[in-house]
Amino acid sequence: MSQTVFSTPFIGREAELARLLGVLERARHGEARAVLLAGDAGVGKTRVLGEVAARAAESGLTVLTGHCVDLGDVGLPYLPFTEILGALAADERFAAVLRAHPLVDRLLGAGGAAPDDGDPARAAGGEGRLRLFEGMAALLADLSQVAPLLLVLEDLHWADQSSRDLLRFLLSRGFLQRPAGEGRGHRLAVLASYRADDLHRRHPLRPLLAELVRLPAVERLELRPLGDAEVTRLVRSLEERPLPDATVRGIVARAEGNAFYAEELSAAACAEAGGMPSGLADLLLIRVEQLPDAAQQVLRTAAVAGRRVEHALLRDAMGLPDDELESALREAVGRRLLAAGDDGTYAFRHALAREAVYADLLPGERARLHGAFARLLAGRGRRAETAAERAHHYRESHDLLEALTASLEAADHAQHVGAPAEELRHLESVLDLWESVPAEGLPAGEGGDRVTLTLRASAAAARAGEAHRAVSLTRAALAGVGQDADSELAARVRYTLAGTLMNVDSLTAAFAYSSEALAMIPAEPPSPTWVWAAATHVLAARQVGDFGTALRVARQALEVAERLDLTDARADLLVSLANLEGEGRRSPEGRARLKEARELALRGGNTSVEMRALFTLAMGAFEAGEPQECLPWLAEGLDRARRAGLLSSLYPLEMRYLQLLVLYTLGRWDECLRTAAADLAVLPASGGFAVGPALYVALARGERTAVERARGLLEGGFDWMATLVAGIVLTDAAASNGDPEAAVARLRSSVESLTDDAGTRPDVTVRLTALALPAVADAACEARHAGDEATARRWAAVAAELLEPARAVALRGGTGAPQGPEGRAWLARAEAECAWAAVGPDPALWEQAVAAFGQVDVYELARCRLRYAQTLLTAGRREEAAVEAGAARETAVRLGAGPLRERADALIRRGRLADGPAGGRDRPASLTAREQEVLRLLGLGRSNRQIGEELFISGKTASVHVSNILAKLGAASRTEAVAIAYRERLLEPEAGASG
Repeated sequence: MSQTVFSTPFIGREAELARLLGVLERARHGEARAVLLAGDAGVGKTRVLGEVAARAAESGLTVLTGHCVDLGDVGLPYLPFTEILGALAADERFAAVLRAHPLVDRLLGAGGAAPDDGDPARAAGGEGRLRLFEGMAALLADLSQVAPLLLVLEDLHWADQSSRDLLRFLLSRGFLQRPAGEGRGHRLAVLASYRADDLHRRHPLRPLLAELVRLPAVERLELRPLGDAEVTRLVRSLEERPLPDATVRGIVARAEGNAFYAEELSAAACAEAGGMPSGLADLLLIRVEQLPDAAQQVLRTAAVAGRRVEHALLRDAMGLPDDELESALREAVGRRLLAAGDDGTYAFRHALAREAVYADLLPGERARLHGAFARLLAGRGRRAETAAERAHHYRESHDLLEALTASLEAADHAQHVGAPAEELRHLESVLDLWESVPAEGLPAGEGGDRVTLTLRASAAAARAGEAHRAVSLTRAALAGVGQDADSELAARVRYTLAGTLMNVDSLTAAFAYSSEALAMIPAEPPSPTWVWAAATHVLAARQVGDFGTALRVARQALEVAERLDLTDARADLLVSLANLEGEGRRSPEGRARLKEARELALRGGNTSVEMRALFTLAMGAFEAGEPQECLPWLAEGLDRARRAGLLSSLYPLEMRYLQLLVLYTLGRWDECLRTAAADLAVLPASGGFAVGPALYVALARGERTAVERARGLLEGGFDWMATLVAGIVLTDAAASNGDPEAAVARLRSSVESLTDDAGTRPDVTVRLTALALPAVADAACEARHAGDEATARRWAAVAAELLEPARAVALRGGTGAPQGPEGRAWLARAEAECAWAAVGPDPALWEQAVAAFGQVDVYELARCRLRYAQTLLTAGRREEAAVEAGAARETAVRLGAGPLRERADALIRRGRLADGPAGGRDRPASLTAREQEVLRLLGLGRSNRQIGEELFISGKTASVHVSNILAKLGAASRTEAVAIAYRERLLEPEAGASG
């Protein structure tokens, strides 16, 4: 369906073609696959896809093609999929399947108006969005039972966000997954192309591609430039009249393997334009100028329509008689500037050709043609699915009133189909146009003023996961509130701004705005606006540590909410009080109050407050040391968020992270990874919320990419959750690598970045400190053993300095009360490491750390047991050490934590704690002569640089020898290596005496 016929032969690409045909063959037999086809503009992606599609059609596959188009800053939601559905609707073979899936009518514009119940979040269609995604996957699966399918998606770099999200879902959780049981999978393949050279660092397609290529059923194929021999063959095949050899060589040299460049250079040479232009745009325009006037006008008009244009729409825009239009089109197609599709459309053979023609239009000509297309589209009926196109054309034609109206229609359509990002973009277009439109032309009625529309855009930004954009829009709404504005509106804008500021951790400013909002409205007579302003102020006061104010205002507001029978406000205030009173949310009283709040929020229909109650219930269970009890609350909360379209809002994001963290701490690592992948399939990654615990698993399993992925989270603007996750991973990695300087630096920088503007250190300070201190303790112990008391004292002082703020945070906690079992466990570990740095390993302290982690974290318990085993071995308590080391090793094997297992094996081996496989051989592996020399200098306490100087080798080479020695001796540090060497008589006592 909708295949473009190519007149040029298919040259080269044998390996790529064979690989793609292999994918089709596997799909034909029920193994659904996807290939992401990357390449620079003009390299031949469309030609390769066309060849594969032609061969697929010949072999019996049904080919469905969807195109992404460039509509500037806004997009048409689900455009390529809508195009595919339109093609399917014309094929009688699939009529019965299409009738069984209501999403077809919804996407094709026959689904009726969006429900209007006054709740924008619900109207956004969270449940509808998920059902749409699942419905599309089910539809394609059912279609593949009728006939094997090939889906071709062209120009993903122009895809709207909703199309990207749907593609993510389909490839991650949809039809690429095999059905349950032993039945045949779906007979379907997806080929999607994109311009690699268009993907700048912040391009929205980049993170999606990074996710997709990690899926087992998705592969990436990059089209490299053609070889000179292939370009020569291509050039010689283009024209019947042979070109001179010198001309061919010049074209091949300048084309640099780009097939499109070669075609355009060749066409310009054959047209005898003379004076070969240096730029591709110049070449294209020279070719256009060789055409008759009518054909040139066809190209100019088609360029305004976009990459592809329907014949009927082009005809109406041109206003030419049919015979003249067809003659002009024949010229354009014959000169290979346009390509005719079999679905009644014409497309520029390359987007660069369209861009060059469009850029050459005179400003007035461009505006006139855009206006013509806008009127033609409007004349077909004000269909919601064409609103984005109409808005684009009206805007470029400078018909600002119609552009504003169409943009508002497009925003409503995007909201209806569950595309918050597109809703936001269209609303921003409305706001941009607002001042340029006469007052009488502005939308009227409730919700039609600029401040209200700005608040709606802010809500859309929040639903789309753009927290900082939500803040900017709410600030703009505040700027639009005049001195004589209604006090309730002014207060609502301020407490809304306070809420968005809290979402980006701008806490002091949030508290200031919530204070202003509360002061604007008197408490008497009681009003709903005052209650919500008070509820927001309670949150802000708690965030800045003013617990007294938070508790006082919460109690007062709850009394007013009860008098006014504001069910959802009562629920919100009960959640706040559960956090503030007594022992907080982890106490039985707190959890009982949270359950009451959850029921009230459900009864009041306020899903956002219900999400907050469910998250707080889960956090209370986690902080009480009952991680297993968290999971039902989290599952319910995330399900409610999906159905309400709130997955990108604050509390569902927190729930996603907490759910993964609980699975991680319970040792259910494979489930943690599967859940993280499933989350990312539905929504794009939001900082560290969906990837954090998966990165913890990757690091613990020794995956080399974990550190780089963690560093990647720190790129771009500041993200609180991403900074937290990266801090945990990078601090742990540095300490595990025996680099105390890097571990301490990462700890300090992370805590500094995460400390809020009120000066409150984050709860994770305790964990980060415990992760960094092992490297510090080992460095102090090693220096002490080498006789370097100054260095040992320095590291001991560093440990004490780090421990002090960790103790303070553990005693305060995020709610003002001491931290729960998890925080106490991390503090016990930090205390044990600090003592190790000061005076050496203390078995009693490590026994306490092991006991503290007993019900908190399976992996960290194993790491503490291994550290405890080291202290027991040092104290000569070998049998106890064997038990602890064996238990740590057993957990490491079960979790697949390779590095921990290796460390356990090394301790068991060098301590001779077992005789089985873990115990290893009786003596360490033999050392080379050079390694013996290095070991002698290690025994004298020499550094790598000093070893290099004495042996006339570089410090880097000395470091390699030291690493080899540690590996052969099964030692975790230089100090242990020397101790083993003395015990195994690889060093004589007197050799170290002189040091």
